[in-house]
Amino acid sequence: MKNRRQMMIQSIIDRTQIETQEELANELRKRGLTVTQATISRDINELRLVKIAGEDGRHYYAPSRQPSQPIGDRLLRIFVDSVLSISAAGNLIVIKTTSGAANGAAEAVDTLEWPEILGTIAGDNTILIVLTDSKAALDTVAKFEEFLK
Repeated sequence: MKNRRQMMIQSIIDRTQIETQEELANELRKRGLTVTQATISRDINELRLVKIAGEDGRHYYAPSRQPSQPIGDRLLRIFVDSVLSISAAGNLIVIKTTSGAANGAAEAVDTLEWPEILGTIAGDNTILIVLTDSKAALDTVAKFEEFLK
């Protein structure tokens, strides 16, 4: 439910200029979802939405475009608690996690927005990361290992 709601929020702010949490709640209601202001507030924080000035001088919600955002405490904890091993092969990294934890750990990796990471794929207990080249893979493994210390 949460993922669906947050996807709807992203879709709404991509298509509509939303100034307030109340407007966002109204748009969700139009789509069949009734939510509290507290839920909207949490979703805005988790989605890292920011207010930007529109051409008309009013401020609207938009996705944050900050490059290389720091990994959040919650995601770092998920990554550290779930990773069992990290290995590089060519321009690929394979991360083994505890059962069912790969998606959360992969979200942590995606949040980093490191330019050398071309993409991630997560299964149940394995993450495959594609990097620009083999040197980037080795350097990235070293960075991940710093998180685990």
